[in-house]
Formats: sequence, C-alpha cells, structure tokens
Amino acid sequence: MMLDVTRGLFGRRLMLVDYEAAAQSYLEKLRPENHAESVSQGKQRAITLMSFSVLRASRSDVQVFNELLVQYPTPRRNRLGQVVPDNMVVVHSDRISATWSYDLPLQPVAPFWMIDYTSKSNRRKDYADNKRQFENELKVPYYLRFGTDTKKLTLFRHDGQKYMKVSASRQNRYCVQELEIELGLQDEWVRFWHCGELLMLPHELLSRLNELERKVTRLRAQIGEAKN
Repeated sequence: MMLDVTRGLFGRRLMLVDYEAAAQSYLEKLRPENHAESVSQGKQRAITLMSFSVLRASRSDVQVFNELLVQYPTPRRNRLGQVVPDNMVVVHSDRISATWSYDLPLQPVAPFWMIDYTSKSNRRKDYADNKRQFENELKVPYYLRFGTDTKKLTLFRHDGQKYMKVSASRQNRYCVQELEIELGLQDEWVRFWHCGELLMLPHELLSRLNELERKVTRLRAQIGEAKN
C-alpha cells in the first residue's frame, strides 16, 4: 500500500513538472497582440470580475480566473491541449491552487463556464478555435461570447454532444440555471443577476449606501422633531 502511494505521488510530481514546462513553453510563444486588449474588452472584463466578486459573498464556491492557461490531455501522444479563455469560472468550495496554468488532471474540478470578449478592432485570439476546444474537447457546460463593439451576446449550453444557444427570457436575460445566475445587456454591457437581484458594481453599491445614510439622517431628524 505504501509503495502504491509513493508511486502515485511520484507520478503526480512528474506530471506537474511536465505541465509546468508545457505552460512555460506556451507563454514564451505568445505574440505581443495576445497580451493587448481594447478598451471595450477591458471594461467588460472589469464588469464581470467585479460582479463575480460581489457574488462570492453568497456563493463562495464560484471562483473566477483571469487569462489563465488551461491544459488538458488529448488522444495525440505527447501533445497537450492548451487554450486561454478571457475568464473561466469553476465551481468548487475549496481554494483552487493554480499559478501559470490550470492543469485538468491535477485539479479537483473541470471548468464550468468559459467567457470570451471579442472585438473586430483587436484580434488578440483565435476565438473560433477557443469555442471548438471548449465544445469538442473540454465539453465545458457553458460558454459566453460577447462582442464588445457589436454588443452581440451569445450564451451556449453543452447538451453532451455540442453547444446549443440559450434562448432569452421575457426580460431578455439568459440563464445559467445551476448557479441561479442570469445575464443580459444593460446600458450596452453584460450584467449579471443572482436569484433575481442585480449584482451591483462598487460605484452602484456606494451610491446605494450613500442614499441609505441620507434616509437614516432624515429619519433621525424627524424623530428628533417629533420628540420636541
């Protein structure tokens, strides 16, 4: 039994070394345009990250990663699959340990949701190839693609064989049922709702807090006047 455990740990360590080397090789080959994003792409990414940061107050198991290389085994010998989504969502209650890459055989869960932000003015990635890998090789349950200049939003759900487009609700929102999340366009940007409540951005939360403070001040003044 102890020998089996030792072999298992040794094999895992060798796999880790191989995946780290593959990640380093991939990163070294990236072109300058792969690192740059348009202002609109950056704004939508910021909105997404801030929204999911608010979500973690009630769903700490929903974790979001930014521009993290995903590596996975393929049927081709000595060839790893590699892809970098703009954002990746995983659902896991414990902390995910990943530095340069998310290596599927070494991680406790597979990606649950991939998100890409496209722009005609900035072709920083092959998003068609991204979708192919998410759909055919990784079979990620959800994939969101948003054209930051065209304002076209498409949410795909994997049916076990291929991606199917998710239809919009009467409120023109798209649902990720497993997370009780909806998403849709508001002021031309993708916004997120959880259990029917909009996941507000920091400036919106501050505005609401300031309004509540003003209401409390008015109520205190009214109470003071009533006592006099």
